[in-house]
Amino acid sequence: MPRVSAVSADDAEESRYGDAGRVAAAGLSLAPFRGLRYDPGRVTSLAAVTSPPYDVVDADGRLRLETGDPHNVVRLILPRPEPTAESGYRRAAALLSAWQRSGVLTADPAPALYVYEQQAPPEEGGALQRGLIGALAVSGPRAGVVLPHEEVMPRPVADRVGLMRTTKANLEPILLTYRGDGTAAEVIERTVGTPSLLTTTTSDGTTHRLWSVTDPHDLRVVSRDLATCRALIADGHHRWAMYLRLQREHRYLAHSPWDRGLVLLVDTARYPLRVRAIHRVLHRLPLRDALAALGSPGGSWTVTDPLPGQDAALAAQDRAKATGQNAFVLTGGDEFRLVTGPDAATLDAAVPADRPEEYRRLDATVLHSVLLDRVWRVPDSPEHIGYVHDTDAAVREAAQTGGTAVLLHPVAEGVVRRLAEQGVTMPRKSTSFGPKPATGLVLRSLLLG
Repeated sequence: MPRVSAVSADDAEESRYGDAGRVAAAGLSLAPFRGLRYDPGRVTSLAAVTSPPYDVVDADGRLRLETGDPHNVVRLILPRPEPTAESGYRRAAALLSAWQRSGVLTADPAPALYVYEQQAPPEEGGALQRGLIGALAVSGPRAGVVLPHEEVMPRPVADRVGLMRTTKANLEPILLTYRGDGTAAEVIERTVGTPSLLTTTTSDGTTHRLWSVTDPHDLRVVSRDLATCRALIADGHHRWAMYLRLQREHRYLAHSPWDRGLVLLVDTARYPLRVRAIHRVLHRLPLRDALAALGSPGGSWTVTDPLPGQDAALAAQDRAKATGQNAFVLTGGDEFRLVTGPDAATLDAAVPADRPEEYRRLDATVLHSVLLDRVWRVPDSPEHIGYVHDTDAAVREAAQTGGTAVLLHPVAEGVVRRLAEQGVTMPRKSTSFGPKPATGLVLRSLLLG
């Protein structure tokens, strides 16, 4: 990410978090906070009370998490609506308060930044990621400090707003990437050589470790580095929109805790993230109808004969993408077709020519602007379109619903960053950055001060 000019301490707005929490208008301001964490002695295990982010938990996974330990954080981030969403929010707030009163969740004694480490299992390459969890100053897109790269949907934003407004807590960090000068990274590397606050291994084999950073010198070092940076939202666009909305709601408060939101910042110069695609499942569009709508041979789209299975289809998609084509795998669960296109005239008619060419040629742009809007005429609603991160799960869902799974190819991180720096947002759910932070290792209550 490009560097931006730092702001002197005299010019920065003083916050209630002290020197390490000064709001640097030109860059990132990450403040320490008193983390809420599970008492290991009061739960089955720390792994048993964690969860993936709320938007990648499917119905089966939610049930497994709920039954694995009665205090699993999924009960807070995806409360059961009994019988309405509003009552679900109240239920989450009541659980959060009860767990604090009983000592299941306890507040750390002093504000801290948290070094967070994730390491994949050896059989998956053992990839290591480290970053900083803290309370980030919330700023709108005009400030150019936190760069979104995807559009958001009103319904999920409203859902997250209702939950956070009622619980008065940041229940899970969003994932941001930045490029620092290395001094914050030095603090991280020095910290991981000390005893950790916790170590746990989740069911996917990933090992998670957490440390606190409270030393004033280290906090100043981190603050100076981040004050010259801006960040890209890797995962959590709807929750960032939630932070912005709730900040506006509480703008009458001086030194408001709503001016900050819980984030994990990862320096991708040192720890590059993976970027995966998010697939679409068109619940009410059978594969035969999707293929028929693409037209006759020689038209705007090229459709292959059925390919011998999912692996062969994805390999064909890789080859097509390597030649610069837009390429989609369509399947109803047992038959796989590769679709490439469209021609230039079709693209020009659907996507404005004044948009950057990288944006116009994104698979997600072509899918939404051409295929969904003009060819298949699929309404943009949850009843018609499902967004699924896992390829196998998307194929299964298409088979179960009698619909069509559209498997997309991942977007390169460089493309995402270049578009974000131009202020161009990609279609919603265009990317899935990872690894994502586990939810439940540290929470932020806005009532703790």
